[in-house]
Formats: sequence, structure tokens, C-alpha cells
Amino acid sequence: MKTYSLFFFSLFFLTTTVGQQKPTVFKSGEWLRYKMSYSGFLRAGTAILELSEKDFNGKKVFYTKGTGWTSGAVKWFFKVEDRYESYFDKDTIKPYLFKRKINEGGYKKHRITSFNYKSNKAYVQDFTLQKDTSVVFSRVQDMLSAFYYLRNYNVKNMKKGEEIGIDMFMDSQVYPFKLRFLGREILKTKFGTLKTMIFRPLVQSGRIFKAQESVTLWITDDENKIPVKLSADLSVGSLRADLEAYKGLANPF
Repeated sequence: MKTYSLFFFSLFFLTTTVGQQKPTVFKSGEWLRYKMSYSGFLRAGTAILELSEKDFNGKKVFYTKGTGWTSGAVKWFFKVEDRYESYFDKDTIKPYLFKRKINEGGYKKHRITSFNYKSNKAYVQDFTLQKDTSVVFSRVQDMLSAFYYLRNYNVKNMKKGEEIGIDMFMDSQVYPFKLRFLGREILKTKFGTLKTMIFRPLVQSGRIFKAQESVTLWITDDENKIPVKLSADLSVGSLRADLEAYKGLANPF
């Protein structure tokens, strides 16, 4: 059960439609914390996403870090310590460097991927397997840059049932994914009653999710487009994530 990979893997399917512009839905300093629970009652842990600016090869870029860890009773039988990092362009949101270091119940991965746009190749350093590979790509996002890339799209004209595709670079391969818009819902949260949009990522059966339509996401129907709830069926039990705290949003919430 790759619990926190599932969480970050799901979060990038947040918003989309046609036409993209310079980012206005997020800014440096944004910080989001999520409460993770297993089967709806047992606290499983915490996940945090934070955004800042850094220098990368002499250029100002966005830097985002995602961390996740188990806590309480879950930690005793399934310890998780995950860390994801991405450096991406402030205007186009194309990724330059992606780092993934995870330990999920003894399942470990440590990889660094650099994206070369002159050769259109992604260079992957696998520190776990002691192996380097290169992969040709066209237009891709890594697991974290996609979160911000998709949030930047205008979703006002989306119709129920519409699907959108994106190519995701993960584990030295490019995977096609789809996102289906399910409609809108008024959702009760710890922050009050919120207008939300509901999405469902469609993934390849037999990889991370139990079935193609096992994950549901609720994002705020406002200028921030942040996820406030995630529900996912796993092979055993289910996973839920709820926004627990936030700061540094680009727009009123």
C-alpha cells in the first residue's frame, strides 16, 4: 500500500480545461497541510505541500516540497517517510528538476530527474538501484509541478463528464492520465461551507489504485483551486485526506 505516493499522485489532478496563462492562483509562501485518515476513522498521518522561490542555474524558479509521514497506530505497522521536491519555471510551469525519496513500509526509492529541453530528454539517477537512464519526452509534468500546472487552468466552462488528458513523468516513464469532471458540490469543512468542484482521475488498473475510478477529489470553486478533500479506495481499506491548515494563499479564501 503506497499510501503517500497515492496522495501526491492524486493531488496533481486538480483543475484543467483549455487555455493557460501566467500563474495567478498560487504564489511563493503557499503552505497546505492535510490530515490523512485510513478507512475514515484512524488517523494515518500528515502531508504538507509548500511553495517558495529559489535560484536554479542562475534563474529564479518556483520550488515546491511535498512531505508525508505516518503517525499514531499506523506508524507501528506501516512506517512512511516521503519527500518530493520540484523546481519549475515561474511562467510556463515546466519542470527542470524533480527529486523523490520515499520509504513506505520498507519499499524505498531515491531518484533525481533532470529535464533537458534542448534534447527533450529526462535524465534519471536512481540511487536505490544504482542505475542511470534517459527517457525521451515531449510535454510532461512531474508529480509536483503538475499540481500547480493544472491549478492554473480556467475551469469555468467545463461540463459534467468532460475528460482531459495529461502526460505524467513517473518512475522513468511517461504515463498518460485522464481527469473527469463530475460536477459541483457544497461541502461542509472545518473552514465552513465551501463551493467545490469534483474530479476523478482515471488511472491504469493494477498500478496504484484499486480500480480506474477509485479516487475522488474536491477542490475549491474559487481563484485558489486548492484541494480540500480526497477519498480513495485502496486494495485494503480506503484513504481520506482533508485540508487541515493553510497559509500564504494568493487569493481570498
